[in-house]
Amino acid sequence: MTNNEVKDLIDLLDKQHPNAVCELEYSSIYELLVAVILSAQCTDKRVNIVTKKLFAVVNTPEQMAKIDIEQLEKMIFSCGFYHNKAKNIIACSKDIVDRFGGEVPSNIDDLMSLAGVGRKTANVVYAVGFGGNAIAVDTHVLRLSNRLGFVDSDNPLAAEKALMSAVPEEYWSHLHHLLIHHGRHVCSSQKPKCDECLIKKYCKYIKEVKK
Repeated sequence: MTNNEVKDLIDLLDKQHPNAVCELEYSSIYELLVAVILSAQCTDKRVNIVTKKLFAVVNTPEQMAKIDIEQLEKMIFSCGFYHNKAKNIIACSKDIVDRFGGEVPSNIDDLMSLAGVGRKTANVVYAVGFGGNAIAVDTHVLRLSNRLGFVDSDNPLAAEKALMSAVPEEYWSHLHHLLIHHGRHVCSSQKPKCDECLIKKYCKYIKEVKK
C-alpha cells in the first residue's frame, strides 16, 4: 500500500471502530501487565471479571511474588491455561521486585527480559501502559495483516515487521487496536462480515478467496 492508502485505511477503520481502545481494565501498569498475561487465549471480558476479584486481593508485584501458586491458580482458573499463567505471573512479579525495584520496566527489551513475558505482551504494555509506539500481533492482527496483504506469513514477528515498515510510526499503537476490533467484530476467522466491512477495497482475501 502507498502512504495515502495506509492513511485512508486507518481513517476507514476509525470510522468503523470509533472507540477502539484497550478493553482490559486496570488501575496500574502492573495490573495491566498481569491482565495481558491472563488474556492469552482468553477474552478481555473474562479477564476483567477475573481481575476485578484478583486485584482486590493482590495487585502489586511484591504481593504477587509471595502468593501461593495454588491460590493464584484457583483465582485465575476460568482464564484457561491457569498452571502456566500462574507460574508466569509469579515469576514475572519476582523479576520486577528483584531486578527493577518493584517497578514495571518502561522499555520493550526490559519487559521481554521478565520471566513469562513474550514480545506481544511487552508490546501491549509498552504501547498502552507507557504510551509508546508498538504493534502487538495477536491472532486478529495476524489474520488481518495477511488478508490485507501486508504479509504472507503465519509468523507474528514477520507481520509486526511488515506493519511497522508499511505504517508510519505514529499510527502503530492505534492501528493495533483498530485491527483487533475489526477482527473481533467484522473480520472474523470463519465467517467475516464482508458486506459490513469499510476496508474491503483493500482486502486481498476478498479478491483472491471469495471471488
